[in-house]
Amino acid sequence: MDLRISIFQVDLVWENPEANKKKLSRYLADIATRSDAALFPEMFTSGFTMKAEKLAEKMDGESIAWMREEAAKNKLAMAGSLIIEENGQYYNRFVWVFPDGNLNHYDKRHLFSLSEEPRVFTPGKSRQVIDYLGWKIFPQVCYDLRFPVWARNDKGYDIYLNVANWPVMRSAAWNTLLQARAIENQAYAIGVNRFGKDGHEIYHAGDSSVIDPLGRVMIKISDEENVKTVTLKKAELSEIRRKLPFLNDRDNFKLEY
Repeated sequence: MDLRISIFQVDLVWENPEANKKKLSRYLADIATRSDAALFPEMFTSGFTMKAEKLAEKMDGESIAWMREEAAKNKLAMAGSLIIEENGQYYNRFVWVFPDGNLNHYDKRHLFSLSEEPRVFTPGKSRQVIDYLGWKIFPQVCYDLRFPVWARNDKGYDIYLNVANWPVMRSAAWNTLLQARAIENQAYAIGVNRFGKDGHEIYHAGDSSVIDPLGRVMIKISDEENVKTVTLKKAELSEIRRKLPFLNDRDNFKLEY
């Protein structure tokens, strides 16, 4: 079946979870019944902050409860990353909430070494594939985009999904690597980036995109706060893979986590 995906490129309010959730709720009301999934940027409750001790939540905390409530009310899945504390450690955790309230998660593997992220957060140890409405979705977070081995499509996924706070100064890498992940993995690639200036005065132009398995840009949001919805077609993906079975020729090797 086809899958309707909405990408939320928003100007996140710095370190203010309540303000961010209120903003997202307003946008969610506009797409209700017209989408199957709402996708938010990295650390969508706070922006890319290292104040984990102040802003971390539990998996049974207010923000996960909000996601479950909105998913049920709007009858769609919703996903993005946020700061989670578990067993005394902090994670930059991607959380996918199904309409029925069940959830899946992925912890960011590659922590951004040019910031304090490796000092504050614990890296993830495994890759995840989320099954939703007949689609297999492979989530990653921001800096993961630079590491193609970690994104390798040896798990049979249909959609590569990256949620990010990727600054405008490195937008060429963002745009190029998203297209590369789509082409090399013969999958739809979705990049959901924030917009605007963060608390460190770093500007983000967004460039949130949906790219088809041949590397063609289907939609793109540049330099504005906006929400756009696109329909992904499973039949088109299957036909591309049938005509161009490149994945059959990939090298075999074992990833060590």
